[in-house]
Amino acid sequence: MQNKSNIRDLTAGNPMGLIFGFAMSLFWGMLFQQLYNIIDTAIVSWFIGKEAYTGVGTTGAVNFLIMGFCMGVCNGFAIPVAQRFGAKDFKSMRKFVSHAIILCSIFAVIMTFLVSVFCRQILVIMHTPEDVFEYAYGYIIVIFLGIPVTYMYNLLSGIIRALGDSKHPVQFLIAASVINIFLDLLFIIPLHMGITGAALATVISQGISGIMCLVFIIRKIDILHLKKKDWEPDRSHFLILLNMGVPMGLQYSITAIGNVILQTAINSMGTDAAAAVTTAVKVSMFFCIPFDALGSTMATYGGQNVGAKELEHLQQGLVAAVKLGCGYAILAFIVLYFFGRNLAMIFLSPEDVLCLDNAHLYLIVNSAFYIPLALVNIVRFLIQGMGFSMFAVLAGVMEMIGRTVVALVLVPIFGFPAICFASPIAWILADAFLIPAYISVKKKLKQIFDRQVVTY
Repeated sequence: MQNKSNIRDLTAGNPMGLIFGFAMSLFWGMLFQQLYNIIDTAIVSWFIGKEAYTGVGTTGAVNFLIMGFCMGVCNGFAIPVAQRFGAKDFKSMRKFVSHAIILCSIFAVIMTFLVSVFCRQILVIMHTPEDVFEYAYGYIIVIFLGIPVTYMYNLLSGIIRALGDSKHPVQFLIAASVINIFLDLLFIIPLHMGITGAALATVISQGISGIMCLVFIIRKIDILHLKKKDWEPDRSHFLILLNMGVPMGLQYSITAIGNVILQTAINSMGTDAAAAVTTAVKVSMFFCIPFDALGSTMATYGGQNVGAKELEHLQQGLVAAVKLGCGYAILAFIVLYFFGRNLAMIFLSPEDVLCLDNAHLYLIVNSAFYIPLALVNIVRFLIQGMGFSMFAVLAGVMEMIGRTVVALVLVPIFGFPAICFASPIAWILADAFLIPAYISVKKKLKQIFDRQVVTY
């Protein structure tokens, strides 16, 4: 029997309540995941050393470049599922699910082969410091070999969320994070597997969370049970998925290219600068969870409401999400301004005065621009959910331009302070594109829906 209690229709009801409730479920899972990331990084720093910790940090940009594409593709593939669910067209919805599985399998095989072969060359091009190079390579090569499980978890959890259930993917993520911490301690301390053990723990735990999602779908969500006819190839479904998924994947990757260029500039400044940025990014990621949760919420919210042709409800949801995002942004800035240095000391020794000062400066400057970041996440993901993924690519290009200009022009002149302004500049440029894009997209959809009503 189908369990409908956690499948949520986001096309009716108070938008503030719907968005807040859905986002809070995502928030707790993302919060726990970031707590795990902090513990994971701390374990590496404490038991392997500062060089290993910094080595993992230097892989962050290229990690996001590749894994971001995987996540973006999967999020894009979930949008047609959300739209068909909102339209109550379950037959087409199941066909999108089956075709998404096929495409993800193909992407996973090709990407795993390519990035594994060229992994070392990528780190060389990024000017990874010699004293942390082998740590960086030992970690990222294992992560890249785990690309198939990254696709599995992100696709299945995205499909579950597309049906309005943000609760269970979070539960599976929390369970996997606990397993990850246990495996970190096991592989690093008694088994002495070093940085490879930390990466292996991440891959194994993500695979377990993917299996949990699969078992849940099989046992609890009857409308997702695929039949033989659902697997029959349909060119139109493949094209729609590719048109949704690839642009979203490219948006992540294009944004990450700017991060890679910036990370290269950071690496050229030495290990201390890399350690400061690694620390600040770890803390900042923790405080950015609500923005990520709002973004993921608006993708599902936009998909369901467009499927149901509820544009006014969609607009009300945007206003509600912006209020939530801006309110939190102000609170986060206050906390990081006064306590950012103390939080950085989770990873760095009090004796690392320069690193702590730079990490705190990074946190203050970035958090001062969290309102533009909130708008980037909310508007971009809403547009994607509405079915216009190509705009996400263009927004990603704006972010890439911002970070690239800072890395190539401003960092050589102003040094570390310029690095602190890279993301804020990127966010502002993305907003300058996304806000007019949303207005245009909404107008276009209204015209389409009006024509459909007249035709009917």
